[in-house]
Amino acid sequence: MKTSIATVSISGELPQKLEAIAKAGFDGVEIFETDFLAYDRSPREVGQMVRDHGLEITLFQPFRDFEGMPEPHRSRTFDRAERKFDVMQELGTDLVLVCSNVSPISLGGIDRAAADFHELGERAAKRGLRVGYEALAWGRHINDHRDAWEVVRRANHPNVGLILDSFHSLARKIDINSIRSIPRDKIFIVQLADAPLIDMDLLYWSRHFRSMPGEGDLPVADFVAAVAETGYDGYFSLEIFNDQFRGGSAKAIAADGYRSLVYLGDQVRRRPGASSLSVPAMPDRAKVKGVTFIEFAVSDADAGQLVAMLKTLGFRRTRVHRSKKVSVYEQSEIRILVNTEPVGFASSAYAVHGPSAYAMALEVEDAAEAHARALALGAEPFSQPVGPGELRIPAIRGVGGGILYLIDRKTELGRLWDIDFKPAEPEEEVVDAHLVTVDHVAQTVAYEEMLTWILFYTSIFETRKSPMVDIIDPAGVVRSQVIENAEGTLRITMNGAENRRTLAGHFIAEKFGSGIQHIAFNTDDIFATAAALRANGFRPLPISPNYYGDVEARFGLDPELTERLRAENILYDRDDDGEYFQLYSGTFAEGFFFEIVQRTGYRGYGAANAIFRIASLKKQIRPEGLPAV
Repeated sequence: MKTSIATVSISGELPQKLEAIAKAGFDGVEIFETDFLAYDRSPREVGQMVRDHGLEITLFQPFRDFEGMPEPHRSRTFDRAERKFDVMQELGTDLVLVCSNVSPISLGGIDRAAADFHELGERAAKRGLRVGYEALAWGRHINDHRDAWEVVRRANHPNVGLILDSFHSLARKIDINSIRSIPRDKIFIVQLADAPLIDMDLLYWSRHFRSMPGEGDLPVADFVAAVAETGYDGYFSLEIFNDQFRGGSAKAIAADGYRSLVYLGDQVRRRPGASSLSVPAMPDRAKVKGVTFIEFAVSDADAGQLVAMLKTLGFRRTRVHRSKKVSVYEQSEIRILVNTEPVGFASSAYAVHGPSAYAMALEVEDAAEAHARALALGAEPFSQPVGPGELRIPAIRGVGGGILYLIDRKTELGRLWDIDFKPAEPEEEVVDAHLVTVDHVAQTVAYEEMLTWILFYTSIFETRKSPMVDIIDPAGVVRSQVIENAEGTLRITMNGAENRRTLAGHFIAEKFGSGIQHIAFNTDDIFATAAALRANGFRPLPISPNYYGDVEARFGLDPELTERLRAENILYDRDDDGEYFQLYSGTFAEGFFFEIVQRTGYRGYGAANAIFRIASLKKQIRPEGLPAV
């Protein structure tokens, strides 16, 4: 599978774009005309710069408003084409993209357009060049790839072919089965883009909301599968118009783009009839059986506060690491690691971010295979020195530069707690709080990073993403999207902060980057848990009494249940599948907190209650401008 990306897809000046594209691993690059015109080197120098990066110029684009023009405009279009051809020859590329005409003075008619393209093909052939025709979804006369193909077919010239663009076809819901009948040698290049499903003007949607394949909601894999069945073996190129990407890191966006194409190729190669796709084999997406542990990096002073909070939640110290200052706090299937090592990565994470949940371990069926897949998709490997006889756990870098460990039970990794740890000295007893599993982990990221991390999780692990939800904060809106598996053994809520005045934005600002902001534990009986927590000295997050009268009226709750909720500061929600109870701790280290939930069939995450929880939490964080105590 040969990969390419248009320069318009990422930010920066042309040299920075090319460097990022080459470093990401692409084979080729589309030169977008505005990027070329804004750069002050000659076409020949630009072409050489591309080749010096090990890239091929797959396409020069766009050539607009060509076919079906009345005279004298028609003659001028051919003059413009000749100028484009001059530039292409100097650049060292043989293919130009001609998008369907949008001019109000253009004339319709398949035969008229075909005649124009035949003549353009004749002129291109004299220079050894090719012309590709693309149907814009908003084209004045041609806005369907089937009509564009008919123009190419009637033009009947070997130097004139079709350019397929997934966005233009899928946005108009055109039957992609029609692609399968197009001869593969007449498809000159395939451009790919995804997008969220938004009901808006096609041109505006295209120019501002395109995303990498797998980051949106369009069936791009079905589109590529249809192309693959023709036997097409040319370039698949990303053409992305997105306001976030234009303002983001060229290196990060290029890496996302390459990951999206590799993941897309892996999806399609598993389908029948996709033999033309030459995609390196990789293991299946990893099935996650659960969260094995979450690890905090803290100082000795911070550890006291964190441990005290864990004990009120019913956690007991069960093990200590054999060679490092790491303690394990355990309850049922939940393990929290407290790392106070003065050296190593945890110490570095603490130095940058302060007290933080910097690492998470997932149990998968095969850790080595999950690790291999992650690396094939461009994840950054992580390792650090281990002591004699200790396990080396496969790991990758995750959100905010944190660590994602991969553990299985089929190898000696399943004996981690016996190999790397020893039993801890007994401590004072705490009351078990009936916490069973990690229900979900909430990761707060800058809004512009959300697509990156959604693609990261869904491409490596067998998960799906939910529709985006707006979480209302008294100081703004936070965009939230969930990554989860069908079994419910992995649930990650991604919360994108757009301004620092929100609770999520404050967390990112204080922690100098993205990370885990809260962990939710599951219980089978929220009221029994609340009683146990009370016995342990737990201090719940206080919820406004005004909330309870409203929730009783909204759901028709029994007043006795409402009173029990109010007494324990428990929030309540309900959907078509069941009920949801939520109980929160106060904050730790400027914005981190714990949550306890009981879900009986309920599929959501209590979004309707978020504003009440956030309002209360914000009263506990340090006001902006005041120094830390």
